[in-house]
Amino acid sequence: MLQLFHLPPGREGSLQKKLREQIANAIMKGNVPLDMPLPSSRKLANHLKIARNTVVHAYEHLLDDGYLIARDRKGYFVNPDILEGRVSTSLKHSNEEYQLPDWESRFKMAPSQQTNIVKAADWQSYKYPFIYGQFDGNIFPSVNWRECCRDAASDKALNDWASDNLDNDDVRLIEQVRTRLLPRRGVWASAQQILITVGAQQSLFMLVQLLLDKDSVLGVEEPGYVDVRNIASLHSAQIKPLHIDDEGLIVNDQLSGCDLIYTTPSHQCPTAVTMPINRRYELLNKANEDDFLIIEDDYESETNFNSEPSPALKSLDSNDRVIYIGSLSKTLAPGLRLGYLVASERLIQELRALRRLMIRHPASNNQRAVAFFLERGYYDALMRNISRNYQARWNAMNDALEKYLPGSYKAPSFGGSCYWIRGPEGLDASLLQALAKQESVLIEPGNIHFFEEDNSPKNYFRLGFSSIPTDHIEPGIKTLANIIHKAVENKET
Repeated sequence: MLQLFHLPPGREGSLQKKLREQIANAIMKGNVPLDMPLPSSRKLANHLKIARNTVVHAYEHLLDDGYLIARDRKGYFVNPDILEGRVSTSLKHSNEEYQLPDWESRFKMAPSQQTNIVKAADWQSYKYPFIYGQFDGNIFPSVNWRECCRDAASDKALNDWASDNLDNDDVRLIEQVRTRLLPRRGVWASAQQILITVGAQQSLFMLVQLLLDKDSVLGVEEPGYVDVRNIASLHSAQIKPLHIDDEGLIVNDQLSGCDLIYTTPSHQCPTAVTMPINRRYELLNKANEDDFLIIEDDYESETNFNSEPSPALKSLDSNDRVIYIGSLSKTLAPGLRLGYLVASERLIQELRALRRLMIRHPASNNQRAVAFFLERGYYDALMRNISRNYQARWNAMNDALEKYLPGSYKAPSFGGSCYWIRGPEGLDASLLQALAKQESVLIEPGNIHFFEEDNSPKNYFRLGFSSIPTDHIEPGIKTLANIIHKAVENKET
């Protein structure tokens, strides 16, 4: 039986925790006979080359959890009660041959065939990860977050959120969004005009599903956010690319004929340019004249360190045409998957009903933990810390790009966490990505952000700085510049 147990290298957690998991998994898989005692603590410790106390504590923990029972002078045995109610897997298979389902003929859509943003799963192992939207554990206040999660699991909080909330959100989180987050952007809303979502992605999916069909036209910025195009295409909506310039979405006759327009005015995705206030008013006037709605994705609006931010488009809207999407993923952590949507009460009513059919509501314990995080001022402190760190990285990026790749970029005027780079003519950013990866540099090719990807310029790419240390930026850009120069020289020769 000793051969059943080993401690896999590289996994997180203590030796005792790893051993408990090993034994519990072996028990639940039926690999440990009920009538055979587990190895003695001394034998198992010698086998695994760990301290005997580690094994003793693991056995005692499994005893408390009901996996094991102790028999005097015989040792530890599997508790048969732990296996009750489990379906036997030793079913006899018929010799008859059956035809497997033809899945390809049954699919009504194929999301896996779409072009999607792909990031290296092991990005943290690279020396120069210039990737966008990732988490920096050195900035995140983990102690404060653990406190909020612990308090969200207290008996008092548990009674608030653990029951069936139907389609309702955590009232404390709604209040924090309404009174703390939205006023920073000049947006004032009632609780009935706010819906908590599983990130901005769910907001977009529900809006497209609710507001568009095959006869509808969605206007998207070109270049722009690829997933809003992917979502719209799943619902057979017509997609109209809309040109941008150094001030964001161009407001002219190109907007005519659209039923809904998706825009990122604070930090245009992916170029990071900011729409000035006069153009925001022009866009609102055009929406009234041509009778279309606007989705304002206000991501990264709070990562501002270089100037006074422009008010949100939603704050200037007096005709209820702007649907405002906010996300906590970029500031707290991408894995948290919490966002919010602000719109007219009637639209929120239908979105809430649609969300109920999908997931009922985002996890209430996470909502309460975030509410505590906001209430206690931890979010404000985090934003100040992020701004300080991002400003240092923004400056380091600016200096390094000016030194090694001059003329390749326009510095974002309103904070953010990335630079949009135009490489030399003839550069293929996808090939550059592969070459740079070999030198421990991660970048993101820009062609994915263009509507006609195959006919798009190949020399654009995005450099994020949210998760790279400041002192790694200059040598990382230098390394990347050398790769670019060699790639261009090789192509010319």
